[in-house]
Amino acid sequence: MMSRRRLVAVAAALAAMLALAGCTGRGAAAPGEALGADAAAAGNGNIDPGGSLGARPAPDFTLVNQFGQPMSLSQFRGKVVLLSFDDAVCTTVCPLTTQEMLQAKQLLGTAGNQVRLLGVDANPDAASTADVMAYSRAHAMVNQWDFLTGTKAQLAAVWKHYAIYDQIEQGVVDHTPALFLIDQHGREQRIYLTAMAYSSITQQAQVLAQQISQLLPGHPPLSRQVPLSAVAGLTPRQTARMPAAGSSGTVTLTPGQPHLVVFFATWLSETSDLTAELTSLNSYARTEKQDHLPSLTAVDEEVTEPDAGTVRTYLKHLGSPLGYPVGMDTTGRVADGYGVQDQPWYVLTSAAGKITWSHDGWLSPPALQQAVRQHAISRR
Repeated sequence: MMSRRRLVAVAAALAAMLALAGCTGRGAAAPGEALGADAAAAGNGNIDPGGSLGARPAPDFTLVNQFGQPMSLSQFRGKVVLLSFDDAVCTTVCPLTTQEMLQAKQLLGTAGNQVRLLGVDANPDAASTADVMAYSRAHAMVNQWDFLTGTKAQLAAVWKHYAIYDQIEQGVVDHTPALFLIDQHGREQRIYLTAMAYSSITQQAQVLAQQISQLLPGHPPLSRQVPLSAVAGLTPRQTARMPAAGSSGTVTLTPGQPHLVVFFATWLSETSDLTAELTSLNSYARTEKQDHLPSLTAVDEEVTEPDAGTVRTYLKHLGSPLGYPVGMDTTGRVADGYGVQDQPWYVLTSAAGKITWSHDGWLSPPALQQAVRQHAISRR
């Protein structure tokens, strides 16, 4: 996932390219335009109301899905299509986009049968059918969408047609987190850029669903709606109470004492040995009291899980119990308040509720303890 500065630059470049192609002209309001204005008025910078694409024909392409079946965009004429570009081993923004797409379709109820979800692989180094199947399986999307891939040349051609920035920098895929809304006639209606904000997933899904509804016969109502006003994150200076993943109780993070928090999601099992990583943290939990280290708490980013029971089921089958509490961030407010940008993500907080250290990616127990000792002592 690209940095916020790079994302802004790419978004501006993408808008300029589309404008040159005659795609961003604004005459009469496009479907969902009023809703976009409402979202902006609510002051929620994490909701993208979408940019108009002027109903130009969507470039056609043929790739293969996770089952190895050839598929063309044009074969879905008569359906509204949500088309995203996702890294098959992404642990940052792509899972948020995937959830937004799925929830948008679900919010339409039976009218969601008139919507097709498509993803195009944005990682040339993870472009096999096994790769897109693994991502689909990890996110419980195998039968919910078609995740399309092909040769590097085929994928590059699609990225070019849709003005998708895609580059591998130091082994990390950096691509435009774009989502296109294509109508029943194969015309591009709107483009969205996913924000790296866990608490806005359902809100963005609602924006998508309402704009899809405007394209469907009878404009079907949504099954439920949430406020679109900005959602404040829960920072380490505030008390955060979460349902416990391993029991019926709660897990609480409070200021007044230092904490080590590791954020994760069960779909990390696609890219790492999640069971081994979680159980290895038991060694830290065993020594935290005797070595006077900050207490460890794990937080599952439940808003990106297939359903609320996913992490509970996963923990039941670990094979050995965890020696530290695991909470469920059911709203995404804890992750946003702690500045989480990836999974897994470590955060060390002081007793005053300041973030003194954060780290992207798993660490071995010795490396973790060394990092915590260094930052807990030097930045009290």
